[in-house]
Amino acid sequence: MSSPDAKPHRPVRSFVRREGRMTPAQRRALEEFWPRYGVPSGEHALDFAALFGRRTEPVLEIGFGNGDALLAMAGAHPERDFLGIEVHRPGVGRLLMGLAERGLANVRVMCDDAKQVLERQIPDDSLSAVHLYFPDPWPKSRHHKRRLVQAGFVELVRRRLAPGGLFHLATDWEHYADHMMEVMIAAPGFENTAGSKQYAPRPGHRPLTRFERRGQRLGHGVWDLIFRRVA
Repeated sequence: MSSPDAKPHRPVRSFVRREGRMTPAQRRALEEFWPRYGVPSGEHALDFAALFGRRTEPVLEIGFGNGDALLAMAGAHPERDFLGIEVHRPGVGRLLMGLAERGLANVRVMCDDAKQVLERQIPDDSLSAVHLYFPDPWPKSRHHKRRLVQAGFVELVRRRLAPGGLFHLATDWEHYADHMMEVMIAAPGFENTAGSKQYAPRPGHRPLTRFERRGQRLGHGVWDLIFRRVA
């Protein structure tokens, strides 16, 4: 039995909730459109056929930010379904506005810790792809344990991907790219679609975001990794 003075264990988070200022439009979008697009968090496994009204192996985007890439992909591929997870409510509100304005029906949204959602609510072998674009690199050495791309997380992604499903990662931090490559090479059940230890060229389905265009103007590199789940 633990001491009453013992501090409760706090899981290491890969994010910090920096809400920022939510605009009135974003707030209205959360109130008005969440019932249409939002998916509640909990312990229950998601039924994607019920969520989207058709049988599907959806694409999961983790940390969609302001939603630009997710909006572009969903608009370009109405035959595919997308689940986006983001912890920051202003970004969720902005995405909801975009979905409503474009009348898109192939996106659902969650506002929660993606790792917990993967652990508790995503069924095994249910996703066609997982996208992780420009996660927080936590560049300081003492913060590296906060990086989302770790062996345990990659194994969790592998179990949730259907056989042949793709795990697509992108970062503009070279050291984090090296870390991602090391973790993915060591992960069982994946093959590098670009070849051994090779980064992939940016595929056409990954839109250039405003953030990435700004980085390009500043001379920043971008590294894509695309790994396929194998038996």
